[in-house]
Amino acid sequence: MTSPRSRLIDLSHTIEHGMVTYPGLPVPVISDWLSRDVSQTRYAPGTTFQIGKIELLANTGTYIDAPFHRYDGGKDVADYPLPAVANLEGVVIRATQRAGRALDSETFRGQDVKGKAVLVYTGWDVHWRTERYGIGHPFLTRAAAEHLITAGAALVGIDSLNIDDATDGARPAHSLLLGEGIPIVEHLCRLGELPDDGFRFFAVPPRVKGMGSFPVRAFAVLVE
Repeated sequence: MTSPRSRLIDLSHTIEHGMVTYPGLPVPVISDWLSRDVSQTRYAPGTTFQIGKIELLANTGTYIDAPFHRYDGGKDVADYPLPAVANLEGVVIRATQRAGRALDSETFRGQDVKGKAVLVYTGWDVHWRTERYGIGHPFLTRAAAEHLITAGAALVGIDSLNIDDATDGARPAHSLLLGEGIPIVEHLCRLGELPDDGFRFFAVPPRVKGMGSFPVRAFAVLVE
């Protein structure tokens, strides 16, 4: 429960029928399993219910990756203990004035990230639901991922299409971070509304076995 002096900021995209998260991947299909009209035959007059159905790829909207996403036999999203994905001290790394797409280790040097959720603010979320979102997004280099691991980051999030360069089949940031058990959250939004620090970060998936990724309701709690 938040205190009277705290504020919540939603950092996740709304999932809608037919929307594209990552070009080329199936879109969500949202429908009624039980519509209100049909439910009138099942309940007392004037009493209706809706039961929805969704066909959803795990990598939809704002989602978290677990080691199983990258590694056979790795831990899945159900294996994340709550302290790994909830109530983490957060820090925002501002990278909107970058010289190019690649965010190298220098982007993070001098930042205290030990034990923190490191949220990389690139401003790419302004292109969400446009063709531009899927082309030329900013990403972390191998050296950046290595630095964050050495510096003790607890979680790494980004507001762009992919934490890796989508043209690099080796996916070094995924491989390194998930190899160390560090959660990755992609497709965040509104990071520009956060302060540099002084907030707590949450990105909790349902406890679904066998899933390497899953949508989350990511948000921050600001203590004012």
